Amino acid sequence: MQEDETVFGVRLPSPARSPLVAVLRRMAIALLILLAMYALVLIDLEGYRDSADGTVSPLDALYYVTVSLSTTGYGDITPVSAEARIINIVAVTPLRIAFLVVLVGTTLEVLTKRTREAIRIGRWRDRLRDHTVVVGYGTKGRAAIRTLLESERSKDSIVVVDPSPAAIEEAALDGFTGVVGDGTRAGVLRRAALAAAREVIIATHRDDTTALVTLTARSLNATATIVAAVREAENDPLVRQSGADVVITSSDAAGRMLGVATQSPAVSALIEDFLVYGKGLDLYERPVGAAEVGKTPQASGEIVLAVVRDHEILTFADPRAAALRAGDRIVVIRVQRPPE
Repeated sequence: MQEDETVFGVRLPSPARSPLVAVLRRMAIALLILLAMYALVLIDLEGYRDSADGTVSPLDALYYVTVSLSTTGYGDITPVSAEARIINIVAVTPLRIAFLVVLVGTTLEVLTKRTREAIRIGRWRDRLRDHTVVVGYGTKGRAAIRTLLESERSKDSIVVVDPSPAAIEEAALDGFTGVVGDGTRAGVLRRAALAAAREVIIATHRDDTTALVTLTARSLNATATIVAAVREAENDPLVRQSGADVVITSSDAAGRMLGVATQSPAVSALIEDFLVYGKGLDLYERPVGAAEVGKTPQASGEIVLAVVRDHEILTFADPRAAALRAGDRIVVIRVQRPPE
């Protein structure tokens, strides 16, 4: 499938309804019409005359049938007997009309479907604003999307980009809009309306690909929050220089979790609890309210871990976080109690 025809809606069209299958089906119908007309002419070859030599052979009959179905004929072979003319009136003419209907209908169907699809995609892009583009629908990408959905994000606000048609088909079946293509290419990200996106999550399988996707995404959108995952910690600076706001080192994080679990299982369990949203303990970031400005973080009545000010994270022990300011955001711990 070509990349300029790779935008999928929530539901993928079934193979039986694809344009190629429709064209092949109509071609088969046209062939059956041609064979039926050819059989009718063969039954009464003596009723036709060829202006060249006076006789009509099976090859001449096939020629006559072909030009008669596709055009009005050239007049070099004509029905002369009463039987042949009756067959032309009763059977051949309706078959010719049916052939033209199949031919014109196929053309109109394909053009109409392409036009509707182009209009639908254009309207979709016009409406799409402040959405999240997820590049890579593997294990990391799907986990990131699950977290977004648990945070009450809607499925229609998430667009998936992946070079694998199978992955995009899976995303479509899961209810997401997807674009098949290489995320390192600007044209592919434009089809995902990345310029209007609020967030970009990059979860590719290779660190060099992640850096290129990050660079391309940042060139298309200077304000979106870009979060990228890398396997190796040494590639963290490169991806940040490419434009990522946050870089997650997956292999190092997993290794640290393994190490913590061996030394302190309880700490490991708490960290795992934090990673599962909506169950037990959750980390939550919220803006500072007007009534909290000038007060200490502890005055909020919540367990405050950090204050985010001008994109800088101030820990609870930082003296600069002693008094909250307008525009600050605080990171707090919330306890999600199971329903009774």
